[in-house]
Amino acid sequence: MAYAGGAVAAAAISASSYRVKFERDEFLELVGIAKPRIMYHRGRMHFFSFDGFVMYTFQCSDEDFPAQRVLHAIEFSNYQWSE
Repeated sequence: MAYAGGAVAAAAISASSYRVKFERDEFLELVGIAKPRIMYHRGRMHFFSFDGFVMYTFQCSDEDFPAQRVLHAIEFSNYQWSE
């Protein structure tokens, strides 16, 4: 299952190489606006794709997203994909 989460996260990130970092309150406000079905988690970072960008924060926990399924990714990278 961890591999599937990583693959899904990679697909979300491939849409844009731009990432937008938020403080906790603003990130949670954006989650309310964007209403993502899935939230991705890697290390301290929670992220999702919205409006062509990857939105992320280091200030949340899984419990902050009761309406989203949280998938735990095995890697987060902005490097071109390679095996």
